[in-house]
Amino acid sequence: MKLNSSRYRTLAVLTCIGMFLVLIAGALVTNTGSGRGCGTDWPLCNGKFIPAYTVESLIEYSHRLISGGVGLLVLATFIATLKLYRNEKEAIAYSAGAGLFTVLQALLGAAAVVWPTTPAVLALHFGISILAFMFTLLLVIWAYRMKNGTAAEKPSAPIPKAVFWFSLAILVYSYFVIYLGAYVRHTDSSGGCIGWPLCNGEFVPDLHGATLYVFMHRVAAAILLILVGCLTLYVKRVCVDHPGMRKALNATFVLICCQVLSGALLTVTLRNDDWFVFTSILHNMIVSGLFGILSDFMIRAWRWREGRLQA
Repeated sequence: MKLNSSRYRTLAVLTCIGMFLVLIAGALVTNTGSGRGCGTDWPLCNGKFIPAYTVESLIEYSHRLISGGVGLLVLATFIATLKLYRNEKEAIAYSAGAGLFTVLQALLGAAAVVWPTTPAVLALHFGISILAFMFTLLLVIWAYRMKNGTAAEKPSAPIPKAVFWFSLAILVYSYFVIYLGAYVRHTDSSGGCIGWPLCNGEFVPDLHGATLYVFMHRVAAAILLILVGCLTLYVKRVCVDHPGMRKALNATFVLICCQVLSGALLTVTLRNDDWFVFTSILHNMIVSGLFGILSDFMIRAWRWREGRLQA
């Protein structure tokens, strides 16, 4: 089946781009310390609809405005999906997932402003945001595959179950790595390891405080790189009849390599506030794309796995 609604695809793309901008704006708020730019007021900013100008209030209020606008786009996309493709369970699931995590993201963000909270909760805010972006990206991918009539095509051979379980395990683990990275930022622990790839000039440094958090994140990221590399090689061997799956894993491996290198850039730019903000945002951008593509790969591996394909 092919979808011919270009307006729907445009809406889905705009929603995905908007959610990506929410992630960037949120990272900017965190990395510039602007979380209290509007005081403890929400949805107003320092008691005003249009706040007095300060850099912090401008950044925080811009983040709120972007989030509010994207929330409306997510709602419009969900309504359009129900109206046009109510029989497409996959599209309904993606649009509903985007809506659910957008609401959770907004509520958690509001709670963080009104009430003092812990770095663990603030890190969860980013984790929820990346799930909201993932669902909007999955909806875009679905819409374009259906346009080309490729989503419903039955492959010539099933995908081994091990590919699905391996990719699912990596996806769950990658979420832990992402959360750990967000926790490092919200505890202001980025300076815990000076230098890269060594930490404070040592292979294994004294593990306490900020150094412990950063070193844990580095080790977790290295393990993720190895796991994605192993999955890429495995898929190349067992998915000979699935070039699309191999290409997706190749892209994922390139992104995880870029993510590791952007982490090294974070360390290099620690003492330069302007460059550090840029490299932090770049780090978040890459991991968002990585998580989204890996999620799509896992879903396709589940859809065409052995046993289910013959059913």
